[in-house]
Amino acid sequence: LQIGGYLNLLANTIDNFTHGLAVAASFLVSRKVGFLTTVAILLHEIPHEVGDFAILLRAGFDRWSAAKMQLSTALGGILGACFAIWAQSPKGAGETVAWILPFTSGGFLYIALVNVVPDLLEEKNPWNSLQQILLLCTGIIVMVLLALT
Repeated sequence: LQIGGYLNLLANTIDNFTHGLAVAASFLVSRKVGFLTTVAILLHEIPHEVGDFAILLRAGFDRWSAAKMQLSTALGGILGACFAIWAQSPKGAGETVAWILPFTSGGFLYIALVNVVPDLLEEKNPWNSLQQILLLCTGIIVMVLLALT
C-alpha cells in the first residue's frame, strides 16, 4: 500500500473533524443554521468521498478495505461535534460559536480558494475560466438566498 493512501485518510479525518465542529456549532446557533450547514457539508462530501475512495483504490486498497477505511474517517466528524459541544461555554453558545464557526469557515474558504484560483490562473481557455467564476458566484448567491430565507 502506498503512503499516499494513508495520508489521504489522515487528511480526510481532519476534514471530517472540522465538519463535525461546524455542524455542532451551527446547531448551537439555531436549527435553521444547523440544517443549512449540514446540507452544505453533505453536498460537499458526496463528490469528496467518491474522490477519496478512488485515491485509496489507486493506493492499493481493495474495495472493501477502502470502504471500511473511508467509513472510519467519519469518526473524525463525530469527535469534532463532541468537541464543539464539550467546548460550549457555560455563558452560552455564543462564546463557543464565536471561535468555531470563523475557524471552520476560514478553513473551508482557504482550501476552496487554494484549489480553485491556481487552476483559474493556469487555464488557457477563457470560456472555461468564465464558467468556473460564474459557478463560484452562483454558489455564493445560493448561500446568500438560503441565509435570507
